[in-house]
Amino acid sequence: MALSKKQGVAIGVAAAAVVVIVGVVAAVALNRPAEAVADNVTPAPEETSTNVSADDIEWIEGEVVPEAVEALEESGFEPIEPGKLTVAVGAFVPPLSYVPDGETLPAGTEPNIGSLIAEGLGLEYNPVVVAWADWPLGIQSGKYDLITSNVTVTEERKELFDFASYRQDLLGFYVKADSDIDKIEEAADISGLKIVVGSGTNQEQVLLKWNEELEADGKAPAELQYFDDTAAAVLALQSGRVDATFGPNATAAWAARETGDTKLVGIVPGGWPLAADIAAGTAKGNGLIEPVNIVLNELIANGTYGEVLKAWGLESEGVDESVINPEGLPKS
Repeated sequence: MALSKKQGVAIGVAAAAVVVIVGVVAAVALNRPAEAVADNVTPAPEETSTNVSADDIEWIEGEVVPEAVEALEESGFEPIEPGKLTVAVGAFVPPLSYVPDGETLPAGTEPNIGSLIAEGLGLEYNPVVVAWADWPLGIQSGKYDLITSNVTVTEERKELFDFASYRQDLLGFYVKADSDIDKIEEAADISGLKIVVGSGTNQEQVLLKWNEELEADGKAPAELQYFDDTAAAVLALQSGRVDATFGPNATAAWAARETGDTKLVGIVPGGWPLAADIAAGTAKGNGLIEPVNIVLNELIANGTYGEVLKAWGLESEGVDESVINPEGLPKS
């Protein structure tokens, strides 16, 4: 069942103080820890929608998954607060996690996935908004049971945490809606283009490597453009001063869906050239990840998971199966 976020979400407790990070680069550069060869990552059909308000987005509800409840009981795992699942979530920008105007609870794909996991386990959803830097120690120390906050699986993180995957980590090329550019998939496609990219990010490294290929072939490299804020980058794209933007697909996909001003023309795996997974995380070996995995796979099977991605225009990042501790990006 889907409820308007404006109607309120009567499922948990108040969130902690929120730190809102504005800007696409700030929101997702957090999850680009390493360069990492990908299985085929094929862009889904371009998500279509215009003038969709983040304040009116649907909140998808789930139901108890008996098999997961049984697995939880057998695991010996004890929630931090009896009867509740304390979930660490962020508060960045749509569609991942943010706090809508006039609301106190965070919305977005990540909080909604967290709430669905809690419901599947038969527990009350207890969201806590945390700063990115604070979640690892919070999970390890037992302050939070689970994190659903756009966490990329890495081999280094797997030493301390268990993961159950639920989304692909993708980077997207976006251009003006009326642009003649219809495909950016490889180095040859960016020759001579002016492309906005975040400094020090994985996506910048992708473009730098593609430029090396172009120069080795005697072709003009792309001209990388750096901006201090997202608004300036958007203005540069709409005014024609740059040809494309390249960054985390989730936030760019939402912007395209919300305004209709841009379109997706290419997707690259977030750990290029390796595929990367976004996953729910728990403390290592505490028994929680198996029940979480069962819930996620039931959500995928019954279509609830697809509803969440569709609500936020992230169908292109969907997975067919949740995997426990999938191969992560290698250590730096």
